[in-house]
Amino acid sequence: MASTAVPQGSLRQRNTGSKKSPAAAPLEQEVSKVKSVQQKTKTSETEYRIGLVLITLFGFLTRFWGISHPNEVVFDEVHFGKFASYYLERTYFFDVHPPFGKLLFAFMGWLVGYDGHFHFENIGDSYIVNKVPYVAFRALPAILGALTVSVVYLIMWESGYTLPACIIAAGLVLLDNAHIGQTRLILLDATLVFCMACSLLFYIKFYKLRHEPFSRKWWKWLILTGFALSADISVKYVGTFAFITIGSAVIIDLWELLDVKRPGGALSLSQFSKHFGARAFGLIIMPFLFYLFWFQVHFAVLTRSGPGDDFMTPEFQETLSDNVMLANSLDIQYYDTLTIRHKETKAYLHSHPDRYPLRYDDGRVSSQGQQVTGYPYNDTNNYWQILPMDGDEALGRVVKNHDLVRLRHVVTDTVLLSHDVASPSYPTNQEFTTVAVADAIGKRAQDTLFEVRIEHGKKSQAFKSIASHFKLIHNPSKVAMWTHTKPLPEWAFKQQEINGNKQIAPSSNVWLVEDIPSVPQSDPRRQKPERQVKTLPFLRKWFELQRAMFYHNSKLTSSHPYASHPYQWPFLLRGVSFWTKNDTRQQIYFLGNPVGWWLASSLLAVFVGIIGADQISLRRGIDALDRRTRSRLYNSTGFFFLAWATHYFPFYLMGRQLFLHHYLPAHLASCLVAGSLIEFVFTAEPAEEGPSGGKTQSAGPKRYLSARERLAGQSTMGVWVACGVVLAVAVAGWYFFLPLTYGYPGLSVEQVLRRKWLGYDLHFAK
Repeated sequence: MASTAVPQGSLRQRNTGSKKSPAAAPLEQEVSKVKSVQQKTKTSETEYRIGLVLITLFGFLTRFWGISHPNEVVFDEVHFGKFASYYLERTYFFDVHPPFGKLLFAFMGWLVGYDGHFHFENIGDSYIVNKVPYVAFRALPAILGALTVSVVYLIMWESGYTLPACIIAAGLVLLDNAHIGQTRLILLDATLVFCMACSLLFYIKFYKLRHEPFSRKWWKWLILTGFALSADISVKYVGTFAFITIGSAVIIDLWELLDVKRPGGALSLSQFSKHFGARAFGLIIMPFLFYLFWFQVHFAVLTRSGPGDDFMTPEFQETLSDNVMLANSLDIQYYDTLTIRHKETKAYLHSHPDRYPLRYDDGRVSSQGQQVTGYPYNDTNNYWQILPMDGDEALGRVVKNHDLVRLRHVVTDTVLLSHDVASPSYPTNQEFTTVAVADAIGKRAQDTLFEVRIEHGKKSQAFKSIASHFKLIHNPSKVAMWTHTKPLPEWAFKQQEINGNKQIAPSSNVWLVEDIPSVPQSDPRRQKPERQVKTLPFLRKWFELQRAMFYHNSKLTSSHPYASHPYQWPFLLRGVSFWTKNDTRQQIYFLGNPVGWWLASSLLAVFVGIIGADQISLRRGIDALDRRTRSRLYNSTGFFFLAWATHYFPFYLMGRQLFLHHYLPAHLASCLVAGSLIEFVFTAEPAEEGPSGGKTQSAGPKRYLSARERLAGQSTMGVWVACGVVLAVAVAGWYFFLPLTYGYPGLSVEQVLRRKWLGYDLHFAK
């Protein structure tokens, strides 16, 4: 008897002349359905490509429209335009952000032949008068901003979402006024957001190849993910959040590889080690090497002395040509008269005959000694003579690192002293004062001894003016001489307080000798041959710059009139004024599209609610969702929600100034959640009922179909209607706030007041 079984993968009967068996007919019907759906999918691929082209064109249109206005410096263009000019002049500067984004601006300037002559000193300076190719600079973020819209579309496409869902997610970014505003100016955030979006897209493409591990494509997308992550953190350090996003997904993926119940069985420890090592190389080691590379380019380009010198150690400064230390630093000898300046606040060590009051405002009693203060201007009261500890040193002997010295105030002929008396403003810190010379070498001799401790200095290293950054440590009590910007009361002429800081390590204790007035210009010590530029190993320079960047980044804690808090961002409670023009009543006010932001934020809450409801239902034995639907909701939408959370919640831990633009990467992720969740609402399938009435997972031909193929066989009318509604309200919001984003036309008082939806602090409201 002829067999009626169909071989695996075959669509034909073995006995073509025999009558079709009853078992074969349903299978052929299923295969026919699969082919039909796949044909629809092939047609839909063309629609997706058309959608991508259109969304990209609209992205370029919205970003480049009127990009030449205003033709003057706007907001933080004073910083990033200036840095591009410094690169082109090869002049060393300091910034708290890594170099990659600024190097891209410099590259654009180099392409159009700009020489960096304009330094973007003030908001409102004319680009036309100063002949600056500012449109070329602004074109870089505009291009990246337009491509970011395309990348968002591709993320949704690669994740298997329907065309309307792709359009919703990309459209919310396309029509967002905040994204547009940041991408039309010489700012770093367009590059940051683009790199963050690329890291999500590349990781999704890498993850889709999880069943082809170590293939060429698998390696390609792994390496590209690492490169995007590296570029992200090389623009701004908040790019670290993208590492947290991808790192969390990788950890979950590796955990799944250890599961013995996974299809294909559990991996051996050897296989798992290969997977772990590949990801560690592609997502940690290689990105770090790329990160170092941009700093190598940074150091290679910036070879001339510039405004960033003061942030670096003398050893670093001596690697720069034209550095003042190469020309002006002198060995400091005993009995020289010095002017000593605080590195951070630029105040001179100063004293005058006036004394501390008997009592301070809080009732504490002072020593009533002579005041020692910080003074911002050069003055003879800033002159201090450096004396040896024992007084027997010969003239001409050079002061060395760790020497014990005394400092005599030249004008009042008194000696610097610190003792166990509380300072005026800091009860925990020691008072600095001066005493008569007789007391300084008599009963108060120990209290007038100070150690010269050169920063990163070697034993017996010569103490030099300008070149030696040092801490002055009071020898008996081991406190460091320190000052701060809070002024003393009127009794000290509102000068800075000098006191003894018990915490010696902070760099705020660092001083330098600015000059040696006792050495005349004609003295042979000032007549020196030209010195050669020194070199330092790359890693030493990199570590030093990293320390300075992290330190000064942590100091950005002062208040700002347009700073905002993270809890305000999802609800768009306030923006930032970028630019105003009084005579035309024009202004650029950095603000998102309120409709789009509120929709995306609402759907984030809806997603959390759906996940919570589903988990509660499962605990109660109710399986309300199809297996594929739940997998999409948890894995894909969940990944987008993870990207939002990791780019949002860490800001609550920061103490530095924060602004609305810090939310842009998280907002992009919220748009992805919005697109995927709207599709879920209109296409989610309930679990099917089994023979006994219980819920079971979908069966039949759907096991042959991909997610997009399955949806291609369904009606997506509901998603299209939602897409139309979302785009309509997003366009309305974009157009309404367009004058604030593009800076024109000017608005009347009534028009401005109509746009103060949440009390936005707009200009020209009266």
